[in-house]
Amino acid sequence: MHHDVHISVDEQLVLSPKFKRNLYIALAIGIILFVIGVAMAAMGGGGHDTHSIHGAEATQEITEAVAETAHHGPTWMTRMWADLWHNSVFFSGIALLGVFFMCVQYVAWAGWSSILKRIPESFGSFLPIGGALLLVIFLVANHDIFHWTHEGLTDPKSPEYDKIIAGKSGYLNVPFFLTRMVVFFGLWYFMWTLMRKQSLLEDQHGGDSYYHKSGYISAIFLFIFGISVPMAGWDWVMSIDTHWFSTMFWVYNFASWWVSSLSAITLICIYLKENGYLKGMNDNHFHDLGKFMFAFSIFWAYIFLGQWLLIFYANIPEETVYFLDRTQAYDKKYTFLFFFLLFINFVFPFLWFMTRDSKRKTLLLKIGGIGLIFGHWLDFYVMIMPGVTKGTSEIGFMEIGLLIAFVSLFIIIITNTLTKAKLIPQNHPMLEESLHHSI
Repeated sequence: MHHDVHISVDEQLVLSPKFKRNLYIALAIGIILFVIGVAMAAMGGGGHDTHSIHGAEATQEITEAVAETAHHGPTWMTRMWADLWHNSVFFSGIALLGVFFMCVQYVAWAGWSSILKRIPESFGSFLPIGGALLLVIFLVANHDIFHWTHEGLTDPKSPEYDKIIAGKSGYLNVPFFLTRMVVFFGLWYFMWTLMRKQSLLEDQHGGDSYYHKSGYISAIFLFIFGISVPMAGWDWVMSIDTHWFSTMFWVYNFASWWVSSLSAITLICIYLKENGYLKGMNDNHFHDLGKFMFAFSIFWAYIFLGQWLLIFYANIPEETVYFLDRTQAYDKKYTFLFFFLLFINFVFPFLWFMTRDSKRKTLLLKIGGIGLIFGHWLDFYVMIMPGVTKGTSEIGFMEIGLLIAFVSLFIIIITNTLTKAKLIPQNHPMLEESLHHSI
């Protein structure tokens, strides 16, 4: 192996004006495409009856669409809010799972990853943005996205009374939902700031004490994570289909976030390496990241098929409705996407990352990573959109524009955080082990 024990680890990321300009141009392009998509949807009507998805019934006046609620069928505004919710949930999850990655390395006493620690560490800086977006969207558009927020559903005297929703009202109610959201993001961000503080102090002063403190904080974070992430998955995604539930859903939700975050970490490491940074990072580090992407793509498929096939086999109506909406209902609008998920999120990475070389070549890792992020973005689209828009959504300017905008915003926030500290932790006790990492 070719390791230079004298390699410099004193690296400070400097963003070129061209890089920053391109990011803001991409952000602007994404916003413009989103606005065009909204305008096209508004002018085209976009409102469909909840139970009938035929083009002849789609034309309505925009003023009626604005006033229409979920009781009367989704509108173009429903699609817009659902798209914003979809992207906010997806990228907030990527940020959170970046912090999770870092904490897992600490509690596992893993040395190989110390050279790239600053990349997942920077992901936590997106949490306030994601939390603020989700909070605002819910406050403005909760009726459009979540059926359970409507009045009268829990009142036995109301004609809108829904026995199933009433039975869940102790958990699914607006004050408690908002409390959970604020508390979760508050705890996640607070724990991240504690981790970040210890990391920067370690750079300044050295010694093992900061490493050990980071390990204790990581253990506490993982405890909080283990309680909050299942509830976040139930709240933000599963409760959209209020009558449906699955005890496996939160694991499925986590798996999709986790693979996406691993892919994002890998892509950022590759970009930095190709631009002259992370000089001590070698093929062995990329091999380990590739193994993570490969392994957890299989894990995602295991949960996907486990949930789907168990429900399919039991054939209980209140369980199968979720999958019928995604494979049979709405003129089978989501059928292709549903089965395409298995290809892009399992078959493709399984075959792509199977060989040793594919996990050590940055070009192959880039293709695989981009494919996985897009595939799991589609995964969350299929989780969220059928339950909200009832077949009236499609992937057009609105969706692609938001994807470009959120990717650009995420990179802007992350790279800005990376510039505020040394790119490689200066006094990490396992840094030498990482510099000599070989598998």
